[in-house]
Amino acid sequence: MTDTLLEIADELYGLALGDFTPARDARAKELKKAGETDLAGQVKALKKASLAAWVVDLFVRRQGAQVDEVLDMGAALRAAQDGMSGDDLRALTRQRRQLTAAITQQARSLASEEGVKVTQAVADQVEATLTAAMVSQDCGRAVRSGLLVVALSTTGVDDVDVAGAVAVPDALGFTATARSAPEAPARPDLHVVPDPDAHAKARAAAEQTLAEAQDVVDEAQTALDDAGVDVEHLRARQLQIEAEIDELKRQVAALEETYDEVDDELGDAEAVQAAASDSLAEATSERDEAAAALDKLG
Repeated sequence: MTDTLLEIADELYGLALGDFTPARDARAKELKKAGETDLAGQVKALKKASLAAWVVDLFVRRQGAQVDEVLDMGAALRAAQDGMSGDDLRALTRQRRQLTAAITQQARSLASEEGVKVTQAVADQVEATLTAAMVSQDCGRAVRSGLLVVALSTTGVDDVDVAGAVAVPDALGFTATARSAPEAPARPDLHVVPDPDAHAKARAAAEQTLAEAQDVVDEAQTALDDAGVDVEHLRARQLQIEAEIDELKRQVAALEETYDEVDDELGDAEAVQAAASDSLAEATSERDEAAAALDKLG
């Protein structure tokens, strides 16, 4: 039963993402009618893959040989990294990122050919899954099965629930069946029938296009004229402001000159004030001495 379930799962997860659920339910119904109730229940329980997992499954089936090379490279890197220095490990990490990024872009292109748009967030999950496949042997086996239902992520240190990430726990060690892109439907043999009114229609269309273009030209000319008026108005206003600025500068210069004159006069007045204060003090002292002398004479 396990082999049969894997074969059915391999077929279902190779379908377009939107076709999975109806195909799964139809297969389970067929098995139930055939009396294979247990297998029907297992098929019915198969989970629909997330978009990121489906993109990885698609790439595995279309580019299996390239996936094998990536997984082999991952195994070789895991074996070599134990004896590497910190700088070598960092270089290795950069190279691995470059590789997974390139493969992710290929996977996005395949999905696009299937009419599926892959956002950057989904692409990040795809790249994380490919990285996990290179870092972890179990993750690599899960990816190669082509039966992923969720994206993977690991640093190589933490444990990953690989069995829960695949449609069937026995998928580890299973190799997805290669599938090529579906052939595009043949184009019908079309014959062009001359249109007797083609010339008149073409002329009418050309006249309509000319009229619309003239409307656009008229609108643009109006906008240009309005802009010209605004420019002239602003230029006049600019000249007026420049004249006002010049007048203010002249007034400031005159005030500065007056200030200097007043400052000089203030200095002179303060000097006179100081001399007067000294004279007052001296006269007061002499008066006080004369008063004291008079008091002595009785």
